[in-house]
Amino acid sequence: MSSPIQRFLDVYKAECTTTLKVMKAYPADKPDFKPHERSGTAMQLMHTFGIEQNVAAAAVDGTLKMPPTFPPAPPTIGEAIAAFDKGRAALEQALGKVKDARLEEMAPFFTGPGKMGDVPVGSILWLMLMDQVHHRGQLSVYIRMAGGKVPSIYGPSADEPWF
Repeated sequence: MSSPIQRFLDVYKAECTTTLKVMKAYPADKPDFKPHERSGTAMQLMHTFGIEQNVAAAAVDGTLKMPPTFPPAPPTIGEAIAAFDKGRAALEQALGKVKDARLEEMAPFFTGPGKMGDVPVGSILWLMLMDQVHHRGQLSVYIRMAGGKVPSIYGPSADEPWF
């Protein structure tokens, strides 16, 4: 039986591979596209992926401060993709240095609107990953609306059929 960290990493690596594929499918010349005035831009969504990697790594290594300080979005889609991939590698490296018990230790995090509290590191990891999946779904819709081709995610898409 695999460890809790290894189980997380197995899912994390697969989801990050898919997120990278979706990010790379987005038309790089349309970073400011957004489908609605209340929606974030495609670049903001992609920047969120990178921020989540950094938050998760800081939770693992014990340096997470709340509220976190977010860096500005990178100037290009290519740089957003590179930042996400760098953050992915950093989180994988951080997880390789800790024992499973770290997942049960507490770290500061949001617990509700305007509220902070202590949350298990493992819960932060899973929340950041599930939020990545959520925002990736949003980005897949942006791809179609911006004129790109939507890749397969959990199964075939109209642009990437399996048969």
